[in-house]
Amino acid sequence: MPAFDDSDFGVDTPQTPKYDHLQKIISHGSPAKYNHTIHPPTHHNGTNGTIEVPATRSQTAESEALMHSLSISPSQVDRRGSRNSFGASLPIPRSKRRSRLSSVATADGRPTRPGMPSIQPTRDILSSQVQDMSSVKTAAAKDMAFAFDIDGVLVHGDRPIPEGKRVLEILNGDNELGIKIPHIFLTNGSGKPEAARCAQLSKILHSPISTEQFIQSHTPMSALAEYYDTVLVVGGENYQCREVAKQYGFKDIVVPNDIVASQPTLSPLKEFFTAEQRATSTPRDFSKVKIDAILVFSDSRDYATDLQIIMDLLQSEDGVLGTRAKHPTNQRIPIYFSQGDLLCPTEHPSPRMSQGTFRIALEAIYKAITGVELERVVYGKPELATYKYADDIMTSWMGTIHNEERLPKNIYMIGDNPQSDIIGGNMYGWNTCLVRTGVYQGKGNDKQNPASFGVFDNVLKAVETALKKELGQDFRTEWSDAMNPVTAGHSISAIE
Repeated sequence: MPAFDDSDFGVDTPQTPKYDHLQKIISHGSPAKYNHTIHPPTHHNGTNGTIEVPATRSQTAESEALMHSLSISPSQVDRRGSRNSFGASLPIPRSKRRSRLSSVATADGRPTRPGMPSIQPTRDILSSQVQDMSSVKTAAAKDMAFAFDIDGVLVHGDRPIPEGKRVLEILNGDNELGIKIPHIFLTNGSGKPEAARCAQLSKILHSPISTEQFIQSHTPMSALAEYYDTVLVVGGENYQCREVAKQYGFKDIVVPNDIVASQPTLSPLKEFFTAEQRATSTPRDFSKVKIDAILVFSDSRDYATDLQIIMDLLQSEDGVLGTRAKHPTNQRIPIYFSQGDLLCPTEHPSPRMSQGTFRIALEAIYKAITGVELERVVYGKPELATYKYADDIMTSWMGTIHNEERLPKNIYMIGDNPQSDIIGGNMYGWNTCLVRTGVYQGKGNDKQNPASFGVFDNVLKAVETALKKELGQDFRTEWSDAMNPVTAGHSISAIE
């Protein structure tokens, strides 16, 4: 399978021998006090549809040395940019987009212009003429791009942040050039199919959002379908994560309620199991089922039950429920988390707990019961694999909207969480903008993970500042019909 070297990502690491397994390390890259190892998945179908990206954070649980908010660590101060181990690999998809047509379509099924609302042909022609006359500024507009976090930047739950709506109008062509400025959405949100989430956001923000420019925390985890046959998928509302896993190509998908329906006594703290939950479950004899991996796609809706099932599997013989391995810490099945955020902005006045708290709870329980740290892999921001995958999506989106498959030089990451959006963007070499509409509410820049481009009250101020830097202080963030020689009543110069 093709893989990247550290030099491909600007990461300087010591030269070490190559092993056919992953050696466990703890935070700051120090050798583990335990000598067991976690083995990478075996690529068993011989396809070449994924690439492996070196992990940049310790895969060993941090519960022993770190039982507090990640607002302190990882940070740029102690240079901890990742929760997985150096030398480990995180598979991400390696596939071209299906077509250059956006997934956004009109009511009659015809595709719209990707990333743009429906416009009159006259406006399309005029903007093209304006761009031809302003070739230098047009080239600069195509050589910059934005990567947006969503929750706390563009929306609060199902409520739009007003400035977010205006930003998308500007980037989708409501500017003096009438040009679409490349932008993607890079969120640690999860739990729904990408198409459903894009449709939801399009409705909230009144701007079409394509799946071709959209990355959820578990989107890169689709590559794991080439490694594992039977998986336990945890988290999300109802059974949407089962549908997500099906769309990713996983062959045999188990969710916690399938197990509860088969073994009601498994979770003694579960107070009720509704008729609807039972009807939508798929019970079977799990004593004959080998679960190959655990995938936490989204936030758990039932901590007690999910933690119990995961603990049973981690201590089982080859992932078979009801068994107990002779050496559970040596033989445990792998577990993956789609992201590591502790807090997430919602419609509530203050941020709420996210998937990271579930992970830390599991790590603490596992350590208390087994006496050793849990080995696990975490995707999502600020993990390197997520940003590498974002590069591919950005390049593809450039081909869709401008017929130029290349990566813009000046990329701006706009987020509200210094511990994921900002540290990840900084370490990947992007310009980072921190906004005060979500997790971060402080004065001045974040001390542990400062945004390289600055701190802004909202996303609109951040985007306008970046546009003026790249395109000039006089760049206007609105389209003017004065360019139309039929309606304007005057001519314009053909010289820039």
